[in-house]
Amino acid sequence: PGDLIALLFGVFSNVSPWPCLRHVAAHLVHQRALSGADAINALRPFYFAVHPDFFGQHPREREVNENSLKRLNGYLENLQKPGTRSVQPTKLTFYVREIKEKEDIQKDVLPPGFRSVSFTLQTKDVLTTVMDVLKSCSLSTEHMKGLKASSESPKSQQPVAGHGNPFYRPIKWDKSYYSFTGFRDPEQELKQAKKVEPTLSLWLRNHEKEATKKQNASVPRREELKRLKKELCQKFALEDIRWQRSWGVTHRCCQLQSLSRLSQQNPEAVLNLRGHTIIFTDQSGMNASGHVMLGTMDVHHQWTKLFVSLPSYRSLLQQTEWLKERISHVLGGIQVTNIERLGPVQPIEEHCSILNTFHKRLLARRLALHPRSLQGLAMTLENDRSSPSLHEMGHFVIPATCEPSRLQTFLQSMAWEARQRIKHRKQLQKEEEEVLLHCLEALALRNLSKEPSVRHNQMIPCCRRLLEERSPLMEGLRVEVSHFYSVMQDGDLCIPWDWKGASLKHS
Repeated sequence: PGDLIALLFGVFSNVSPWPCLRHVAAHLVHQRALSGADAINALRPFYFAVHPDFFGQHPREREVNENSLKRLNGYLENLQKPGTRSVQPTKLTFYVREIKEKEDIQKDVLPPGFRSVSFTLQTKDVLTTVMDVLKSCSLSTEHMKGLKASSESPKSQQPVAGHGNPFYRPIKWDKSYYSFTGFRDPEQELKQAKKVEPTLSLWLRNHEKEATKKQNASVPRREELKRLKKELCQKFALEDIRWQRSWGVTHRCCQLQSLSRLSQQNPEAVLNLRGHTIIFTDQSGMNASGHVMLGTMDVHHQWTKLFVSLPSYRSLLQQTEWLKERISHVLGGIQVTNIERLGPVQPIEEHCSILNTFHKRLLARRLALHPRSLQGLAMTLENDRSSPSLHEMGHFVIPATCEPSRLQTFLQSMAWEARQRIKHRKQLQKEEEEVLLHCLEALALRNLSKEPSVRHNQMIPCCRRLLEERSPLMEGLRVEVSHFYSVMQDGDLCIPWDWKGASLKHS
């Protein structure tokens, strides 16, 4: 199916989501099942309502939608794998924009109202998945009429969708269409958004006072957060306390106060936390790295139940470590690791199951790999991939069901390239650390950080340009390099990594 996520994030670039839907339906009526590209086109109204680019002023909602879109992409890819009989149920949460079709373009540049929608996909084909997503978000399915019935009929001899089919040529609708129907022109909408994006100096002039005021007001809360974290770490010998999401300081204080109250009510259960790292996230349990996850929506009873179960979780963690060692031994010393990302956390139970499945497949075939031929390299195992790949950062991404002999060939052929990418990554990391420190000192910032989704090759030029700009308005502020402008509730200043300068405007 190719990289659906690339299609997903590019659906607005050259075609209106509504008129082309009738062409989608007309084309698909001749097909037994939807392809990946067909699904993307059929889901255009949905993407238009949840696309992260429209949530620039709402970072938490934007992050939730980004993660859920990645999971939906993986679900669609799994459904299209040859021989797939069933796909693991997937729970998704989206913030859906309340769209008024005849709303003025200029007004729509600002984020409209939105609502939260959660649903679980348990479908067995792409068509049903598309219908479920649209219905769950209360979006129109008119353009899908006739598809359900036709999906049961024999496949016709119509040409299959692909590069040679004129259906897939970029369509640019005449501007009069939008004037007549009242629909918004997405191309014009994106141009308008770029026009209203200010330069960094202008944005700082307009928001520096607000950021300073909020930052000063947050100082007592920050001190309280620091005190609570230190107190809990010392009291229960915790390795660390972290947060998966960008919650505000007040929210984080409330979470730590809640944990502190629970420790007073049930001190024996909390003793099981000793030596662990706690992560406040969306669900309770233990993640693939062995960290204890506390769901922020869960009540004390659920946390207590988790603490009591920690000895069992530790046994499961030991089993995963043993499986990793055995896999490493068979695969030439390569390290099986977990990459903590913005995406959904992988529970230890799921991780152990994936490792076990992969280990059994390896044992079924005797591989001829030198014991130390892949030492110094790393790999991650994923359930939602159909073929092995090499990440730009140098680690291998391997599907748990990968055929062993194919895996051996891939690892051996890409080992040199992997080492080169690791070397390059380390160079970029060092370069980023140096320029970040220089920026922090030269601009007299209180703090300078970046979102995890901002790459090294984006952060480095961003910092260099900040040093050239040397805006005095940034002095004493907390700055986070992100993908959008925003003043957070505690005064942290978010700026896009590709911010516009006074003389040079980036597209």
